[in-house]
Formats: sequence, C-alpha cells, structure tokens
Amino acid sequence: MIRLSVRFARAAALFCLSLPLIQAHAQTQVPPAPAQTPATPTPTPAAPAPAGPPVFPKPDPANFTAVTPTKDDVNAFLQSNWGYDENRMWQVQAILKTPVDGLSKVVIFIGDKTGKEKPQALEFFVLPDGKHIISGDDVLPFGAHPFTENRAELEQRADGPYRGAAGKNFEMVEFADFECPHCKEAQANMDKLAVDFPNARIVFQNDPIEQIHPEALAAAEYGVCVNKLGGNTAFFQFAPAVFDGQEGLATPDGATLTLNSAVTKAGLDPAKVSACAQTAAVKDQVKASIKLASDLGVASVPMLAINGRLVPANAPYDTLKKIIEYQVKQDGITQ
Repeated sequence: MIRLSVRFARAAALFCLSLPLIQAHAQTQVPPAPAQTPATPTPTPAAPAPAGPPVFPKPDPANFTAVTPTKDDVNAFLQSNWGYDENRMWQVQAILKTPVDGLSKVVIFIGDKTGKEKPQALEFFVLPDGKHIISGDDVLPFGAHPFTENRAELEQRADGPYRGAAGKNFEMVEFADFECPHCKEAQANMDKLAVDFPNARIVFQNDPIEQIHPEALAAAEYGVCVNKLGGNTAFFQFAPAVFDGQEGLATPDGATLTLNSAVTKAGLDPAKVSACAQTAAVKDQVKASIKLASDLGVASVPMLAINGRLVPANAPYDTLKKIIEYQVKQDGITQ
C-alpha cells in the first residue's frame, strides 16, 4: 500500500534497484535499450528460436567522461543490489560529466540471460559525495556496501517487539500497518522467515498510514502497550489476531471490539491496555517509529529491512528468501 501518491516516484526508484518483478514496472519510466535489428523473416513458418541473452551495444569510450564513479564502482553497487539473481545481466553504457561539478550521469543496460524479459535502460545520477544517487525523484545510497548506514540506523532505533535472536548482527525489521491488507498477506512470509532463519532477530515496527487507514494508529498504540505489558510473546499473539480481524478496523467501534478481542487473546486486560494507549509516551513511541520509516525511505508497506536493505515483505517467498540469503552472505554472516 503506497503511503501517498506523491511518494510513488520514491517507491519506483527503490524498487528498480530491488526485485525483477517490480523493476519491469518501474523501468517504464526510463527509455528502453535500443532495439536490435530484427532477423530476416524466413519464407516458411518455423519454430521460434530459443530465447537467449540480449546483445548490448558496445559502449563508446567517448561516453565515459566523468572521473568518478568508475565503472568498477558502478558494477560493485549493482552487484550488491542484483547479485542474488543469477539471470540478471547488465552493462555500464556511460558515465558522463554534467554541468554540475561532481555530479555524474550513469546509464545502464539491463537484461535477462534467459531472454524472457525485454532489455531496459536505467539512468541515475551519482552525487558529488560519491555515497548517494538520484534515481527518479529520490536520493538512495550508493557504493559497494550501500545498506550500511540504514543497518546502523536500525540497530540504534528499531525498538519494536521481536522474535528470534536477541542480537542484532542479523536483523530483519518489518514495517507494517495493521489496517493494510497487503501487510496482512505478508504475515505468511514473516512466519516462514521465522522458521527458515532462526538465527535472525525479526522486529515488528509500526508504520501506520493514518491518511488512508484511520484506525491503524490506534492499533499501533495498542500493540506498543501489549508489548510493554506482556512482552514479545503477548505481542505475537496479539498481532495475528488483529490481522485476522482486520475487517473490524473499518469503523471506530469495530476497531475497539477487534483490538480488545486481540488483547484478550494475548492474555491481557483490555482496560489496562486501552489506558496505556492513551499515554503521551506511547503516542511518542509510535511517532518515532513512523519517523524511522520515513528517514530510511520506506515509501510503502509492508516493507522488510534486511540488515538495512529494503525489500517488499509481500514479495514472492522464494525471491525474498534468495535476497536474504545473498544479503547475509554479503555481510559475512554465517548461518
């Protein structure tokens, strides 16, 4: 669920460097790679030729006018983002100086080794600090290890209930909204991840989108109090009950009944949780969680931060698991 329509560009910019299934949609905003010359048609019908990798045009040395970043820098950045996908292929086509001192324009051609996806072109600008790019309308981290700063922020500021390991060396932080249907769908993935990655610390971080989900903020505040009064075990009984009864959050009265029922299922007193949810400290904690999501560039929910790497939590599970395994390896974590 996109937070606000004006933030769509940020989501597209993030996703074009994330999942192939989302990338194809995001990249309709950039020009396609030059079409290859079609083969001469045969006079009689023939079986289609087997698909194969695209052949990119040979890069022109005249299109590498910027001193930084180097081609190796760009390739290392793309390897960090795309290395999990054995079928992904790319070619750095240009690294150009711009009229702005230190600002470089990078052009990449992207393809699929199986030939199933149409080749695409991606353009972004590397900022003078060498640590960020402008892609679409947003600023994203750049470098061989682009998720390091996000990872450090999460280690310091992610304070939601968690399951799994107590340590933060391998941390997955889910940003979610209790009233968001896509977040409800993502819970199946989150439960599988808890089983497949028992050494991970899996954190639930509130990111309610009150503009379109009026009762999501109250649900988040209840969740904070359930965790305060009953700990992680109580919260992970409360949360599934709220998602299961999500339709009840459609009205204020329904939300009260749904949340109180979920509190009871978690073994706590609804009156005590309700009183806790009205306190300034709890409201401030939810606001801080929303601020954390915004600071990290979380443009939509459900979102999963894997040691700082943002990936939609409702992505196909096999793809999600592959990205996690790759990121863990990149970070030198032994499973």
